[in-house]
Amino acid sequence: MTTLFESQAPRPLADRLRPSRLDQVLGQQHLLAPDAPIGRMAASGRLSSMVLWGPAGCGKTTIARLLADVTDMAFEPLSAVFSGVSDLRKVFERAKQRRGDGQGTLLFVDEVHRFNRAQQDAFLPYVEDGTVVLVGATTENPSFELNAALLSRCQVYVLKRLDDEALQALLARAEEEQGGSLPLAEDARAALIAMADGDGRYLYNMVEELAAYPADQPLDTQALMQVVQRRAPVYDKAQEGHYNLISALHKALRGSDCDAALYWLARMLAGGEDPIYIARRLTRFASEDVGLADPQALQQTLAAWDAYDRLGSPEGELALAQAVIYLGTAPKSNASYMAFNESKRAAKETGSLMPPKHILNAPTKLMREIGYGAGYEYDHHAEDGFSGQDYFPETMERRQFYRPVERGFEREVRKRLDYWAKLRRQRQAEES
Repeated sequence: MTTLFESQAPRPLADRLRPSRLDQVLGQQHLLAPDAPIGRMAASGRLSSMVLWGPAGCGKTTIARLLADVTDMAFEPLSAVFSGVSDLRKVFERAKQRRGDGQGTLLFVDEVHRFNRAQQDAFLPYVEDGTVVLVGATTENPSFELNAALLSRCQVYVLKRLDDEALQALLARAEEEQGGSLPLAEDARAALIAMADGDGRYLYNMVEELAAYPADQPLDTQALMQVVQRRAPVYDKAQEGHYNLISALHKALRGSDCDAALYWLARMLAGGEDPIYIARRLTRFASEDVGLADPQALQQTLAAWDAYDRLGSPEGELALAQAVIYLGTAPKSNASYMAFNESKRAAKETGSLMPPKHILNAPTKLMREIGYGAGYEYDHHAEDGFSGQDYFPETMERRQFYRPVERGFEREVRKRLDYWAKLRRQRQAEES
């Protein structure tokens, strides 16, 4: 129950403009439209437990509140940051009492991924028997952060980052609430939308900061930056953002799009990623995706890593950018990567096969007597420097693991392999 003093207390703009109907929520029509999953549940008046996964400021809490309203359920909000098992027990007891009176309970848990495994298990019986309908909100990938048992009892819905159109609509609502346009030049208005970075709540917070400035003195972009501090890009080095951006960098490089790769590199550095981690992944890429199509790729990345070690940030970051450009524009081949993986599988399949005796050293008389080294042909004594002998185990058929592509330096390697294969066939034909 709201007291007289609470009703007179100032409320943040984001709270004052919180939508009162589901159709007022912007940017999530793929979930909330009448024919969309949550929209259909709301229309039917029957909810199933769900996890709302999306970035900050996209409407997760608002949607949960509105779902409780349209289904006439009691709304029980909890924050996993501030709550424990004792708080959950109290909620479950109240929910049991309401259930006896014929009313359901919507339990909204913000930052649900912050509950540990044991705390998440505490939900299971109450979600299972319908004592509560759980609506969990998280900014982290539920696949990594939530128990499989809990996930199996919930639908996971992915909310989108608010696009520019949605943010423009929110800005218009804010100006209507404030009673006039913000003191912004056209370029500064666009910059304000960009600074919100898809977060509606953050946009409203910036609007409140600007409301005190006189309307007849519009701010340009530079002045706006002085009034409203730009926040750091959303990026969690230990969670999904970390893996998403390194995946984007790796795939842009593989696709030979060095411009996109430079963008993802800059995003990671702006988010505070460890440049040594980036250098390590670039070095891996040089072997996995460029390989012998350009043998210099590995040297370039190692040199960039060394340069960063010597210079540090920000000077050494240019060396990483140079490596990204080199890798993005280099010919690509994963032939070495595929060959090594195939050879590892063959090694597991064949077990402990001995090398053929002719390539074994024979330092003792006994070893010579049982055939070690017998029949070995020293390749340098052959006229063309190639004996053509077989170096696989005697009971194992010859396999080809390495298949160079017709790109970059591997084109030359392929010519050499084809030449040696031809000589090998000739030697085998002569012996037979």
